[in-house]
Amino acid sequence: MIDHENNNRGLIDTQEALQIAQSVELDLVVVSQGKDTPVAKILNYGKLQYQKKKRQGQSARPVVKEVRLRPNVGVADYNLRIEQAVQWLSKGDSVKFAIRLRGREHQYRDQAGELLERVVNDLSQVGKVQSLDKRSLIAQVIPA
Repeated sequence: MIDHENNNRGLIDTQEALQIAQSVELDLVVVSQGKDTPVAKILNYGKLQYQKKKRQGQSARPVVKEVRLRPNVGVADYNLRIEQAVQWLSKGDSVKFAIRLRGREHQYRDQAGELLERVVNDLSQVGKVQSLDKRSLIAQVIPA
């Protein structure tokens, strides 16, 4: 048994371990179910559950960052978005590029497709293309 101060107490009777846990107003929790003797620890069970749930939530979420561009984006803005995407990809996040067309911009759909190709080419060193949809003008890049 391990007490609330992380001291190993060795083999202790279950009733005695429960009394120790009640005296410090904590719970007796079985940490690992061993073949010969189970290992129990005195701790706050609610806190343990909270930390476990928090850890599970952090590790389970895949992060997709989205960048929206217009077909007539300026050079400085374009470079800024590419630098951000490189940082996100190096952290392990995937990046989704979407080019939005409004009004008469739909007449220049081919220019938007070329912009999307340029984005993919600029990010080819740090990531690989997961999906490239020229019809809806969306590209998703994942870390290489």
